[in-house]
Amino acid sequence: MDSKSDGARNQLLHFDLHIDEHKPHKGILDLLGRLRPNWDAQDIQMKRFTEGITNQLMGCFVAPLQEPGCVLVRLYGQMTELFVNRDRELEMFQVLHAHGCGPQIFCSFQNGICYEFVRGTVLEDELLLQPSIYRLIAAEMGRIHSIQPKCGAPAEPLLWTKMSHFLTLVQSQNSSSEEQRGTKSPVPSFETLSAEMESLKRHLSQIDSPTVLCHNDLLTKNIIYNHKEGMVKFIDYEYADYNYQAFDIGNHFNEFAGVNDVNYSRYPSRELQRDWLTAYLQSYNHSTGREVTVTEAEVTKLYIQVCKFSLASNFFWGVWAILQSRFSSIDFDFERYATARLNYYFEKKEEYFGLQII
Repeated sequence: MDSKSDGARNQLLHFDLHIDEHKPHKGILDLLGRLRPNWDAQDIQMKRFTEGITNQLMGCFVAPLQEPGCVLVRLYGQMTELFVNRDRELEMFQVLHAHGCGPQIFCSFQNGICYEFVRGTVLEDELLLQPSIYRLIAAEMGRIHSIQPKCGAPAEPLLWTKMSHFLTLVQSQNSSSEEQRGTKSPVPSFETLSAEMESLKRHLSQIDSPTVLCHNDLLTKNIIYNHKEGMVKFIDYEYADYNYQAFDIGNHFNEFAGVNDVNYSRYPSRELQRDWLTAYLQSYNHSTGREVTVTEAEVTKLYIQVCKFSLASNFFWGVWAILQSRFSSIDFDFERYATARLNYYFEKKEEYFGLQII
């Protein structure tokens, strides 16, 4: 056992322990023996909460505690260190918890983390369309976006650095993966993707979207809804970092289309978006000490920015899914997902590029 005191870990308890992702039970018991030494191993119960498309999540508790004392153990997926800055993730956990927006993180270990259970249920896709719920989501995002960097240092948006990193990995994997399959991939070539990124960067860099603290991956499984308390909380901060405000919102709107069966007919209507953005701006303005009253012009400006940055979101996750199709051991059709995201990007690009911000 050691306590990391440098950098992002910020005195976070760390155990030099690796848990077998295929047979996690024994390793988790070993971990809990160190983290919760007062728990009797015979009384510990485990519940698999989700087998996401990149990680495994287990809830561990001693009856009758269950919810209040539950420890979540997340095992990182294979090769996810290529996509995720784990030190930055730990830092984001601590920042969001300090501002009352996220759970407490208890410890890290070689291939995962343990953190506090967030009461509530994972949001269902249909609930994204309910005004009482999507306004809660909008308000919570507004609060998170208002969190300022430490010492007032200016923050750089994550988007282009991360996207460039993904494209570099695509380039290094291109020839070998095609040789192994003996077929040409249905996804665009590296050259096409690289040219598209430059096109996106030229266009979006001219748009004055503030750099704020973003979740960057707000799909429904990362939203916990507490019906009793009438509140939502966001979980999983693998991609959380400073980024363009309009990217985080546009990314969330893209997630209305779903993950397992991507269907863009579920993309929110213009009316829903404007109502969502109004609730967001009221929360963001309140949290940043601005005038809370929101004008139609402000909503329209943000709506257009969000349309444009939703392109970057589809492109980002399209490239991410190309990489996952080559690296991940999870049983998920990443190539199909990549194709769906990139097809919608190309379908909407001309329309959204043509929108004028007044």
